Amino acid sequence: MITVRIQESDFCPDEEKYLLQGISTEVGAIVEFTGCVRADSAQGRGILQGIFLEHYPGMTEDAIRQIIGQACSRWPLLGVTVIHRVGHLGIGENIVYVGVASSHRRPAIECVGFIMDYLKNDVPIWKKAVFAGSDEWIEQKKTDVDAKKAWFTHDDS
Repeated sequence: MITVRIQESDFCPDEEKYLLQGISTEVGAIVEFTGCVRADSAQGRGILQGIFLEHYPGMTEDAIRQIIGQACSRWPLLGVTVIHRVGHLGIGENIVYVGVASSHRRPAIECVGFIMDYLKNDVPIWKKAVFAGSDEWIEQKKTDVDAKKAWFTHDDS
């Protein structure tokens, strides 16, 4: 079972986990990651009030499905759920959910990291930081690029 959703509305990680648990009696491990908007301050910009996420409909979902396809070719998975929110999000709100079900823990643990590292690099979603009275588009971080490169020792990318 593969689920990919891009949405403005919030999601409930507990509900998503419940759905993954119910896909098969073979499920022995579910590993989840939920990313949230954190309060942050940028040099000279003040305190972050929230973020705005924009995406390219259709292309975004296809890019996520390709990443999940790569993951499924590497690990024996029973189910994967990826939810990414778009639009205006405030401090503390959920941004992204990645849930992976497998018969064993190791594939699920590794797969969540893989999906997040590729999601941060290969999916057409753009983030704007919103400050009091101003905003700015966020550039990709070198640490995100380096995290994805670390997987190259394991695949042909």
